[in-house]
Formats: sequence, structure tokens, C-alpha cells
Amino acid sequence: MALLGCPVTILDMPESETNRVISGRLVADESAKYNRVILLARTGDGAKTKDGELILVEVQYLSETAYLKRLAYGTAKTIVEHLKLGEPYTKVKKVYSISLLYFDVSRDGDDYIYHGKTEFAGFHTHNPVTLKKSLIGDEIRVGETNVFPEYYLIPLESFPNIVRDDLDQWVWAFKNNEVLDEFTAPGIGALKEKLDYLKMSEREKREYDTFIDYARSAWGMIDNARREGKKEGKREGAHQKAREIALALKRQGLPPDEIAKATGIPVAE
Repeated sequence: MALLGCPVTILDMPESETNRVISGRLVADESAKYNRVILLARTGDGAKTKDGELILVEVQYLSETAYLKRLAYGTAKTIVEHLKLGEPYTKVKKVYSISLLYFDVSRDGDDYIYHGKTEFAGFHTHNPVTLKKSLIGDEIRVGETNVFPEYYLIPLESFPNIVRDDLDQWVWAFKNNEVLDEFTAPGIGALKEKLDYLKMSEREKREYDTFIDYARSAWGMIDNARREGKKEGKREGAHQKAREIALALKRQGLPPDEIAKATGIPVAE
């Protein structure tokens, strides 16, 4: 994610009664006062996500009393939920809280991203303190950054809709609930898939889920056929099996490009 300057893997984008798409925007039900999380992610990609730091993204449409206290509660709750019973404190994860806001947070209004974090300094000297590594525990992603949560407040209405870099692509996507095809920011492709899925009707979701299940099954059959073909020295057998599956998917009315992606058979063939 461009905001954090590192790869990000989306773990979950909850779709429940608390998160629904209305008029093209992802909104949270009023009843979900303490759970407006729309995206949970970890820093890192692939196998590295296991030990990555946690990222919470939530949307807030209306200002509320003690909003910052609720943010503090949310990050503390996330830390506790991701520490298994009996695990040592070295397993505590750093949490980044990213709030997408539809109201102003600053009297100055001179920016559209505000960053807050905990830092230690000398009481008398006011100089920043470099803490001993034994106190920090495992290394945190950014140099000597401590394990305490960091907060990003993003008042979306203050964003001018001018995309200048990868970070602006993410802000634009969250503000407009859409990822443009020309966006290339790392990890934003996964966000596009999630947003597109949430915008589907219930019928479209069922059809999409059916296709995904069928495609996964097709991959399994193709992989098995290829292995058997290699054992017998008959690669043409695996190719023929893939063509049969492609024809079956075509009869179900699936798009040619999706069929090609699932089976490995070119669209022209």
C-alpha cells in the first residue's frame, strides 16, 4: 500500500449486515457502532503475510462524539484478538488504522491525509528517544518505529480527485468506490476485485461464486490430466482434457477471457 510504502495483502473485506453497497457506496449500518471495518489486511505478500503488521480500513459517514476514542478502542481490540491465549508479548502486532471520513477533521483543512503516532521524547530536552532494541522486541517494519498503533485520518471530500501518484490512486478508489483500469498501484488490483464483487446483485454473486468453484475444479482436473499425461508421455491428452473443459464452460455462457484464464486454452482456439 502506497500509504505505508510496502506490499499489502488483503485478508478480508467483510460483507455482512454491517457492510452494504447503497447507491454505489459502501456504507455501514447504524447498528454497527463499533464495527465499521471494511477491509483487513497485512503488510507483506505471499508467505510473509503470516508475521506482517495489521491494517484496518474503515469508513465513517457522520462525525460522532469521542470518535478518536473509538479508534483507540478499535486498534486495542484488534491487537487483543490477534494474540492467542498464552502467546508471549513478542507476538503483539503493530496496527495501522486508516479512516476514510466524509467529514472534516481539521480546522485548517490544508491537507487530505493526517498521520498520528506515539513517540517518546525527553521530558526536559524534548529530544526524540532511540529506545533499546531489547525493549522493542522483534523489528518493526520502519527502522526504529515502535509497536504502538498509528492512525491515518483521510477526509475524502478534501481530496481534489487529482491522481498524482500511487497513494492518490488508493484515495481516489476509496472515495469513488471504483478502481480505474489504468491504476497500477501495488495491491490495488485486489481492492478492485473486492469492490466489484460487493457491487454485484445477489444473483450475480451466486453466478460468480458458481463460476469460481467450477474454475477451481477445472484447474484441478487440468493439473491432474497434465500429471497423468507426463507420466504416460502424452501431453496431448492433457491438452484435449483442457479443451473439453473449455467447451463445457463456454456452454455455460462464461466469457471467453475467463475461460482462457481458467483452462490455459487460447481464446482463438
